[in-house]
Amino acid sequence: MYFKILIDFLILMPLFFSGQGSSFLQEEQIFRKELLLMGSRFEIVVVGNNAEIANSKIQLGIQEIKRIEALISSWRKESQTSLINENAGIRPVKVDSELFDLIKRAQKVSQLTQGAFDLTFGSLDEKLWHFDMDMTSLPDSAIAHEMVKLIDYKNLVLDENEKSVFLKYKGMKIGFGAIGKGYAAEKVKALLLKNGVKSGIVNAGGDLTAWGNQPNGKPWTIGIANPNFKNQAFSWLNISNKAVVTSGNYEKFVVIDGKRYTHLINPKTGFPVSGLKSVTIITTNAELADALATAVFIMGKSSGLALINQLNGIDCIIIDDNDELHYSKGIVLNRN
Repeated sequence: MYFKILIDFLILMPLFFSGQGSSFLQEEQIFRKELLLMGSRFEIVVVGNNAEIANSKIQLGIQEIKRIEALISSWRKESQTSLINENAGIRPVKVDSELFDLIKRAQKVSQLTQGAFDLTFGSLDEKLWHFDMDMTSLPDSAIAHEMVKLIDYKNLVLDENEKSVFLKYKGMKIGFGAIGKGYAAEKVKALLLKNGVKSGIVNAGGDLTAWGNQPNGKPWTIGIANPNFKNQAFSWLNISNKAVVTSGNYEKFVVIDGKRYTHLINPKTGFPVSGLKSVTIITTNAELADALATAVFIMGKSSGLALINQLNGIDCIIIDDNDELHYSKGIVLNRN
């Protein structure tokens, strides 16, 4: 599932949309395009001085996102990810090096977080928790308990020589909902840099990576969503060559008997976690930030901050259920 639509950005100057202005602009300007991809709102922003060239770069980014979706989607029967899931408990599946390496990196995050982040979370049937108006009662705890037995990254076997992936037990599934958009954002950034885009932003449904600066030479200004008023920002970060990713309990949830249950599920219990409203990770890589944002939310405030404070170049902002803010050691916020 692609559900963390939690961060938006504010560019402190006029925006120039595709198709506006002359075909050649002497001064650098901002060009952007927004569209739905991978089940989320993507926005690609590039800085340039030629509308036609800038829009061609944006199209390169769009095609890259579509390519990645075809590779990692568990909804497309023809994808390599679906083939892995279909052969769970049966046989290993050879995959492209790109997918193999992504899964390998994900496994390292699982080890780091002791399973708080786990690709095999896809084993949890979405029928157990469907976050819509039709869900009016809690799922059966016994069924949830049986389902989570299939969630264990240690039963995801990688063969480096064969570039194969094997899920040990029938019914196991992998899914990239907690890392896929961050990965897509980084791949688009790399492609645009390779094609001469020196400054830009890829906002992958809230998994955001930014590089370079605005045309005025200033860093990009990123708003961190207020979990109580998701269309407002509670703070701002000035960033360049950084990724910012937030997991929150307010974008997708159900209310049952007056209590809110979020889409962020503890893989050990099969039930939603509680105690936090949002977790924001700031680092240099959106893929890693995406995975860690989910992991820290599941780990909770104390364990999550303890982990982040041990990692170089990674910072964290947490808002708990009492609206109290908690930061890792390197955070400086602008609340104005």
